[in-house]
Amino acid sequence: MLTWQLVRKHRGTLHLRIDDLDTARVRPAYVADIFDTLDWLGVDYDSGPRNAEEFAQRYSQRHRLPGYETTLDQLRKTGLVYACDCSRARVLATSTNNLYAGTCRDKRLNLDQPGVAWRVRVPEDTHVTFEDGMSGPQRIRLDRVMGDFVVRRRDGIPAYQIASLTDDLHDNVNLVVRGADLLPSTAAQLFLATHLPANPFPQTIFCHHPLLTDAEGRKLSKSAGAKALRTLRGEGPSPADLFGQWTGTLGYAPRRND
Repeated sequence: MLTWQLVRKHRGTLHLRIDDLDTARVRPAYVADIFDTLDWLGVDYDSGPRNAEEFAQRYSQRHRLPGYETTLDQLRKTGLVYACDCSRARVLATSTNNLYAGTCRDKRLNLDQPGVAWRVRVPEDTHVTFEDGMSGPQRIRLDRVMGDFVVRRRDGIPAYQIASLTDDLHDNVNLVVRGADLLPSTAAQLFLATHLPANPFPQTIFCHHPLLTDAEGRKLSKSAGAKALRTLRGEGPSPADLFGQWTGTLGYAPRRND
C-alpha cells in the first residue's frame, strides 16, 4: 500500500511482480490469494498479471530463466564467482554471526560440476553506499552483513539476489520500496550491479520502511501467530476500518469496493 501511494503521488507506473522461484514455498492458492487481497484492499496497478492463470502463463519467473542465466554468465566472467559444495548443515556449523565462513573460497571447485552452489566473493571491508528515500544516507559493510552470498543454488536455480536484480532491470524499475530488514539485500544487489556491464540499477531510488511489529517489538509474521490478511478479510471489517488511520498519509487512499 505504501508503494502504491508513492507511485500514484509521483504519477509513476506500478508493476505487479510475484517471485515464485522458490518452488518449495509456492502454492497456487497462495498466488490466488495475492490477487484476492489486492482486490479487497482496492489497490490497482498498471502492468503485470491480472489473475493467477495469467501469471502462470506469462509472468512466472520460470519464463525468465534465460535472462537470469545471462546475468550469471556475466558475473562469472568477472572472476568473483566460485563454487561451493558445502551442505546447509556444514554452513551452519562453521558460520560466524550466521555468515558463511568462506570454506570453499580457495578450493577452485569446478563451477559446472553438479550439486555446487555459486557464491560471490565479497572482499574484506566492502562498503556499499546509497541514499535512501526514507532513511537518508546508507553505508553498509557488505562483507559483515552478507559475507560471500549465494547467487546460484545447488539445484541450479538462480538465487533471489540475481533474480530480483535481473527482473528490476528487465522491468525498467527505478523505485524499490522494501522493509528495513532488506537493507542487506539492497546492498548485495547494488554490489552485483557494479560488477555487471553498464546498467541503470545504481541510480534506482530505494525506500526502506520500518517494520510492523507486535507489542514485544517483534516483526509481524504469520509463522509467529500474526493474522494474515486472508483471515482479516473473513472477519468482516473493511480495509477502511483496518487502515483508515494510515491510508492517505501521502494524500492518496486506495479505491473502495464497498
